[in-house]
Amino acid sequence: MSFQNGGLSMFLRILYFVVFQTSLFASSLIAAEPVRLSTFEADVTPPLGSPLCNGNVAPVMEITTPLTARGIVLQYDDQPIVLCAFDWVGIGNESYDQFRKTIAEATGTTADRVALQTLHQHDAPGSDFATEKLLREVGLPGNYSNPDFDHESMQRVATAARESMKAAVLITHMGIGTGRVEKVASNRRILGENGKVVLQRQSSGGKNKAAREAPEGTIDPDVRLISFWNKDQPVAVLTYYATHPQSYYGKGSVNWDFVGIAREQQQKNLGVPHIHFDGAGGNIAAGKYNDGAKDKRPLLASRLAEGMQKAWDSQTKTELTSDMINWSVVGVNLPVRENLKAEELKAKLENTDLTPKVRMRAARDLTFVRRMNEGHEIPISCLNLGDASILHLPGELFVEYQLAAQAMQPDRFVAMAAYGDYGPGYIGTEIAYGQGGYETSQVSRVAPQVEGVLLEAIRKLLVTPSE
Repeated sequence: MSFQNGGLSMFLRILYFVVFQTSLFASSLIAAEPVRLSTFEADVTPPLGSPLCNGNVAPVMEITTPLTARGIVLQYDDQPIVLCAFDWVGIGNESYDQFRKTIAEATGTTADRVALQTLHQHDAPGSDFATEKLLREVGLPGNYSNPDFDHESMQRVATAARESMKAAVLITHMGIGTGRVEKVASNRRILGENGKVVLQRQSSGGKNKAAREAPEGTIDPDVRLISFWNKDQPVAVLTYYATHPQSYYGKGSVNWDFVGIAREQQQKNLGVPHIHFDGAGGNIAAGKYNDGAKDKRPLLASRLAEGMQKAWDSQTKTELTSDMINWSVVGVNLPVRENLKAEELKAKLENTDLTPKVRMRAARDLTFVRRMNEGHEIPISCLNLGDASILHLPGELFVEYQLAAQAMQPDRFVAMAAYGDYGPGYIGTEIAYGQGGYETSQVSRVAPQVEGVLLEAIRKLLVTPSE
């Protein structure tokens, strides 16, 4: 070809066309990567005699319902995402890291792509390998947890997640919906005219007339639902609702409480694997509507299940392709409460004149303080699915964080799962630390400045790729 008289220009135009079309073809191949999903479930019911609720209630006397860990493995690129919910009170610190690492290795991904949450039932075990090690060193082994069982459960869940991938199903669509839950959630912290907590409404607060008659207070009344479909066939359902899950507890009867009953009812009704997550329910419980009587458990379950069904019925389905999926993680080092000093906690842990419960509390505090002082970062993650975002947060988070996240992106569907890394304990808002109350005055391990840290992390995560 002669490049005289415009020949070169013609050649360049042809070359540009070929390169451009090849690029478009390659892009279409990337965008067309299939989305596949599998569901898994493993039995994580503790054996008789195991500690429950980190040694704060009677140990296992009987099994009323089994406990499960269930979740999904989402594959849309070369590193799967795992979302997993345990029927346990909490998994914290070193256990949280190790559980995620083990599940990641089993599923061919990395630990930062595993979101692990608990539902926080109290007739259920908790795990923290570092705290258990401290207690063993001072002659208090097995009072806080059953580490052998924890390791066994960890491997069992990892195996279930890995095996599920062999039966992964092609996902073509997703659904999102919300449903109002009536007469379940109420705020635990009732403020007086001076802005201070005057009444602490616990899970069975309905025994107290004043607690029963006080307003619900600040809650998120909606259950949020995300479903995955293969054309017209539902494959999995995820739901999110913020509340403590207790109806009654503490007598050694292992069970998954009213949230588990509601979940099982819906799974049976729909014939679809159902994974439920507890939202930011640190300061939320059924206390206004629950007096601890045994008949309240099925009543609360039916009300939550009704909300779940409303969410299912209200859902809108849209196509889901791999280019609509994004996973992001922000690590946060949380500010430690000023009165928690490592040396003082160590002395308390080693003081044999103190009760085992006081020393166990010191061990838990010391573990968290050391990790934060050493610069450890707790992962906060977000899964974006088209117009929906799912946030995964640590600790017993106050509901205000969930409401704030929704307000940051009012045009998006924003769901939140809390009770990730259980190490921080309760996480209140900045103002709550000056209001009194059990959560922020006694058992939170973080300082008021935690609000700024977490809101900044949430804000970063909710910036979608298109922005």
